[in-house]
Amino acid sequence: MEKRCLAMIMRDGWLEPVADKIKEREDRVDARLDDIKARFGSLSAYADSYKFFGFNRDEQKKGWWFREWAPGAHDVYICGDFNNWHKSSIRLTKGDGGVWSYFFDDEMWGDKLVHGSLYKIVVNGDNGMHERLPAYTFRAIEEPISHDFSAQLWAPEPFDWEGDNFDPATVGSPIIYECHVGMAQEQERVGLYRKFTRDILPRVKRLGYNTIQLMAIAEHPYYGSFGYHVSNFFAPSSRFGTPEELKQLIREAHKLGIAVIMDLVHAHYVKNFNEGLNELDGTNYHYSKPGEAGRQPYWDSMTFDYGKHEVERFLLSNVKYWIEEYHFDGFRFDGVTSMLYHHHGYVDFGDYDSFFGGGVNEEAITYLTLANKLVHDIKPTAITIAEDVSGMPGITVPFSEGGVGFDYRLAMSIPDYWIKLLEDVPDEEWDMWEMWHALSNRLPWVKTIAYAESHDQALVGDKTIAFRLMDKEMYYSMHRGNNNPVIDRGIAIHKMIRLITATVTAQGYLCFMGNEFGHPEWIDFPREGNGFSYEHARRQWSLVADENLLFIDLERFDRAMVDLLKKHNLLDNDYAWLHKVDIDNKTIVYSHKKLLFVFNWHVNKSIPDYEVPVPFDGVYRLVLNSDDKQFAGHDRLEQGQRFFSYRGDDDKPHIKIYNINRAALVFELEE
Repeated sequence: MEKRCLAMIMRDGWLEPVADKIKEREDRVDARLDDIKARFGSLSAYADSYKFFGFNRDEQKKGWWFREWAPGAHDVYICGDFNNWHKSSIRLTKGDGGVWSYFFDDEMWGDKLVHGSLYKIVVNGDNGMHERLPAYTFRAIEEPISHDFSAQLWAPEPFDWEGDNFDPATVGSPIIYECHVGMAQEQERVGLYRKFTRDILPRVKRLGYNTIQLMAIAEHPYYGSFGYHVSNFFAPSSRFGTPEELKQLIREAHKLGIAVIMDLVHAHYVKNFNEGLNELDGTNYHYSKPGEAGRQPYWDSMTFDYGKHEVERFLLSNVKYWIEEYHFDGFRFDGVTSMLYHHHGYVDFGDYDSFFGGGVNEEAITYLTLANKLVHDIKPTAITIAEDVSGMPGITVPFSEGGVGFDYRLAMSIPDYWIKLLEDVPDEEWDMWEMWHALSNRLPWVKTIAYAESHDQALVGDKTIAFRLMDKEMYYSMHRGNNNPVIDRGIAIHKMIRLITATVTAQGYLCFMGNEFGHPEWIDFPREGNGFSYEHARRQWSLVADENLLFIDLERFDRAMVDLLKKHNLLDNDYAWLHKVDIDNKTIVYSHKKLLFVFNWHVNKSIPDYEVPVPFDGVYRLVLNSDDKQFAGHDRLEQGQRFFSYRGDDDKPHIKIYNINRAALVFELEE
């Protein structure tokens, strides 16, 4: 049988030397799919374990089944407020495959085991007897004083999804507003799903973003982990509200035409003993491989054993659960590089052995391929994004062509480039060729999400781009009319960085909430080192609401930029077409669709009658000018000006413009 991966190899001839490795990779996936279909009928049915494990209602027998996979356990008990927390009065029965179960008959338990009941399991294993939270915990509640977590039986009236037939394909190329519900308010406290729905969704709509990416959704015991040390993979974080309030958030986003994707953490899990999966059945090889192979040393967490079928099923079920039960429109898979390699990516990449040698975690690749296939089987137009810095070949190649099947990968080198440039290189020495190559260096079939900065670039110890550019001056000199040269430079470059990143690099764009208007300072969650302060775990929306401050001008530019991306459908597979790199005048000229872009990064050099090559003869109208007064610019060019092409000495079309420094100009070819 002709292998699917031949299409990938034919597309990229450089992969021919490793064709056998790619075929082996595909064979492993096909073997797993064949086995799954033989045993369960389909990949989707295989991913239904959330309907079997944990608490699940049995209407025929009139009661609740509780099941837990714990093959290494000697005994498993369940206790809760329904039996006065007696640890050993309800013993589960061990069945095939190490599955422990107990049936709560309504006749005996109907008035005790009810919606909202709190419970835990007690596991007697090689590591002793311990109270634990089940792997399939659908809601976990934190006790406010002791900070101890309990599982909660959550069985309200079914949520009304009627009419929610949202199709993520209707939004077009993703323009993503990266969000954290907890810090999406100005008050120094934890934000709520319902307040996000009321206050932030309308803001996202107004800004023009068509997709939100929700962080920190799965329950995590330590708030300061930003949601990346997950304890309960099926439980939406209760610190933000109820599951129904999260569902209402997603439903309302869909009504506004906004897709909702989840920041999904399947690269690792929290090592906490009480709340998480670590040694849940008493062994150190339950959800992880034993010993050091089961640890993520750089993140102080545990890794999954992707080759163990029960673990694979747990994770695939988690994928299906969030789509089916919460109507998420896709996922940004966190930490994919850590998953792909046994060394977790902390090496230099470059040769074939980096991607096809012994350091590669082939079991993780099989899992990720199955996960992407499952997502698109359930919701064909869903969005999947890989956070992978290694650039492994095939990550964004469709399953039908032998690839892992992600729709996009994050362009993670771009924010690194901007940080290095701003930190290490004086403005006068910026290399225009280096800038162009850094932004455009991608294969045409690797669809990427571009961003100048995400939440990562603003965590404590780092700075947002705005704060990196303007630093303490933002505290004193953002008032309109101050005419501070540091602020003037910072605002100009902030706009240019965003526009060139969005229009050169990729097929999608991402911005962390608040950064569109230059949110100052850094992100720091409450912890012992800062006196458990919420001062930096929030967004200061009042800054952008004040017409006397320049933050609103940056937001206006961002809205204009997003409108440009959408109106001209710039985020597609086409490359921007480079026309000119002027080293002396720090100018880059390129076109994309019917738009012409001129970026002058020079510190002080503005050039009258500057000759700009254009792709076609015709009239070019100025449609976006970062120097416009409404964007806190100097208003040196009038919006809507028209420029007529002429034939230069090379007999090619050109226009002449006033090439103003530290500004980006966008011209549209008139019909």
